[in-house]
Amino acid sequence: MGATDKVYQLIINDEDARSCQDLPDSACREVPRNFFLLMMSQILTTLGDLLINPKTVLAWLMGAVGASGLVAWLVPVRESGSMLPQIVVGAWMRRKPVRKFFWVAGSMGQALSVLGMALSVWFLEGLSAGLGVLACLVAFSLARGFCSVAQKDVLGKTVPKGQRGRLTGVATTVSGLLVVGLSILLFREQTEPSLLFYLLLLLTAAGLWVVAGWIFAAIDEYEGETTGGSNALKEAVGNLRLVRDDLLFRRFVLTRGLLLSSALVAPYLVILAQEVTPGAWLLGVFMVASSLGSSASAMVWGWMADQSSRRVILRAGGLASLLCLGVGATSLSQVPASALVWIYPVAFFTLSIAHAGVRLGRKTYLVDMAGGNKRTDYTAVSNTLIGALLLVMGGVTALISMVSISLVILLLGLMALTGTVMAWQLKEV
Repeated sequence: MGATDKVYQLIINDEDARSCQDLPDSACREVPRNFFLLMMSQILTTLGDLLINPKTVLAWLMGAVGASGLVAWLVPVRESGSMLPQIVVGAWMRRKPVRKFFWVAGSMGQALSVLGMALSVWFLEGLSAGLGVLACLVAFSLARGFCSVAQKDVLGKTVPKGQRGRLTGVATTVSGLLVVGLSILLFREQTEPSLLFYLLLLLTAAGLWVVAGWIFAAIDEYEGETTGGSNALKEAVGNLRLVRDDLLFRRFVLTRGLLLSSALVAPYLVILAQEVTPGAWLLGVFMVASSLGSSASAMVWGWMADQSSRRVILRAGGLASLLCLGVGATSLSQVPASALVWIYPVAFFTLSIAHAGVRLGRKTYLVDMAGGNKRTDYTAVSNTLIGALLLVMGGVTALISMVSISLVILLLGLMALTGTVMAWQLKEV
């Protein structure tokens, strides 16, 4: 038994490993090797994501170069930029029998974009440096759109049902633990990091995407379904009818849209914490809280998602809603500032657990809900719609935050609560 088979058997028990009913026989024989390659590529890219997290690292970087006014754009650009083009990317991709190279191209594009951020930080300063980072983040998000559509399709073609959730869970846990260790090492001093520090952080992240692309290219992907069509944009617009005609898919998109609150609320927790205790050491605290929350829960969420991804969405959404409502109410109360110093990092840690569950649950649910080209169409349509909604919600929350950040958090909590109720109505897949 080779090393890849040993890793596979360590994660998947024998009974699960024999279950390969939704894949062709030729693909079943390659499952252990593909499982390992997918897991390694996910570990590297998740680690890269955590190293350039717009909610923490890039936000601090903008402040360090003197472009803090651009911080509000980081999360909407990072999230929506990767989603909006996917309806066209998906229509183009579905005409290709092998789709792993879309992911490889996207990974290399992300590496080049992060390299561009590093060059902007090193050669520019002030607002120019901030605009350079933001422009590279746009390119990064567009390249990420290719990876998002292709990854779910390749995962569905190479790993059987009942094993996909734990693959993502293990990858998230391992990468999260690595970032926890790295954060403690880098931020053990309470001094402000230098620009050279940020440069090395970005260069390391770029290298991770290069290696991940090289690993993903080695996956043995069998040829899948294809459909023709002369105009990808026309096909893409036509695919929007899925929201109208497919009740389950429509409920899933509504649920996912409402649970965006688990992602949108994070920067506001950081802002509240900065108001109570300003200091550079908070960057390390929140990086550890985010990574530790994801790594501590992702493997558990993954195992649970292989049993019922619907219940994972339900539980994680409920946790996010309770957290948002609780923090919003606490921030409006007369709690002493000394207590809030610890409440916000703990809340950020708990939010990371909830967001990891929402993310992993909805990814597994979408992959298990459909097969073939339908999986590609579902991914592209849902991500494009969610990308548009992110821009709208980003604008709405930005306006409300001018009045009260606590009010924003309460609003996002009510959104998460409604999304949890919607998740109850989803059927098991």
